[in-house]
Amino acid sequence: MKNIAVIGAGTMGNGIAHTFAQSGFKVQLIDVSESALKKGMDTISKNLDRQVAKAVITEADKQNTLNNITTFTDVVSGVEYASLVVEAATENVDLKLKIFKQLDEACPEDTILATNTSSISITQIAAVTSRPKMVIGMHFMNPVPIMKLVEIIRGYNTSNEVTNTIMDLSKALGKVPVEVNDYPGFVANRILMPMINEAIETLYNGVAGVHEIDTVMKLGMAHPMGPLQLADFIGLDVCLSILNVMYEGFKNPKYAPCPLLVNMVRAGKYGIKSGEGFYDYSQSKKAETVSPQFV
Repeated sequence: MKNIAVIGAGTMGNGIAHTFAQSGFKVQLIDVSESALKKGMDTISKNLDRQVAKAVITEADKQNTLNNITTFTDVVSGVEYASLVVEAATENVDLKLKIFKQLDEACPEDTILATNTSSISITQIAAVTSRPKMVIGMHFMNPVPIMKLVEIIRGYNTSNEVTNTIMDLSKALGKVPVEVNDYPGFVANRILMPMINEAIETLYNGVAGVHEIDTVMKLGMAHPMGPLQLADFIGLDVCLSILNVMYEGFKNPKYAPCPLLVNMVRAGKYGIKSGEGFYDYSQSKKAETVSPQFV
């Protein structure tokens, strides 16, 4: 594989593009928004600067990485020569189905289509294409350039050949791929999201405050980040979307999102990206100041 197209220049998309480009692949970063592409490239450049400052890479490595990325606002042009497309759009099933229909029509017949979805059925996504054997999940973890895990999700029809190719490709990126089957939430979020939801329920029920809940989990369970801080980092809107997918998929009330989470998302409090969630990020990206409504 030489040419990798990435759909979406947001947090996950620019991280995936960064990772492939730094590993020597030619990357076509695609987004309908020119401003999103500029922001994504600025983020990649800043993250590379951090790596240079830490002597992880050289300035020449940074320039080579940036030179490996070309941006496009037109999907058809961006995927023309792609061996693999990795879709990293918003976690919305209708949007993803629309994108995969378009990719199926625009990509060469031998192009593998992957999605970075963290919860949506690979089988459902593959069903809107004419190549279900060549559709697979590649669930990268955030921040992509740093985190080692890639969840490789086989759809019902995903071929062994495609699965093996993507497993090998992930290893070539310096990642650790783990193969899982296609059920709501897969492994990572099937375990993580109920924990985050339960932490929100604990806050909602007045058992303890934000700082106290996160401190218990960090010091008592050796988690590097408390569940409420992690929810802010992921995005409360993303957490809600994943919980809704699992609730609909399993029809089990244990996956029902906490009313507090629902209300916070309705109020536009998404965490770090909106400046406020369970913590106040107006002055810093670090979770140092608890949001006033939870003191």
